Amino acid sequence: MLDETLSYALIKVVKTQRNRMAAALAPLGLHVGQEMFLNQLWKEDGLTQGELIARLGVEPPTVTKTLQRLERTGFVHRVPDPDRPRVSRVHLTDAGKALREPVEEIWTTMDEDLLRGFDPGERGLLAQLIRRAMP
Repeated sequence: MLDETLSYALIKVVKTQRNRMAAALAPLGLHVGQEMFLNQLWKEDGLTQGELIARLGVEPPTVTKTLQRLERTGFVHRVPDPDRPRVSRVHLTDAGKALREPVEEIWTTMDEDLLRGFDPGERGLLAQLIRRAMP
């Protein structure tokens, strides 16, 4: 019964994509999810932890742990905000900036592989329907 539901199918797709993403990101020194943080910084470098929490919809401990890992690997560094001493701004290092192109290529390849059996109209419709279903 459960395996006949759309929710079951979606969970299977997400698990498969997550595993494939983990394998693709590992050679870059990234864990799944870290690229989401980097993506926000590629859009706007120097965000605060609070801004990352709001943009990504994650819990504060997740941000703390992820940023610590990204700092250890040399992809970001934190700088105190001159106007708010208790607040740090997260900045990309050159190594973090250099990850943008390979990460975007990975995501594009993952999309292409996932949607290989769909024509362009179906791809657009699927994306539209999934976005509509999101809370």
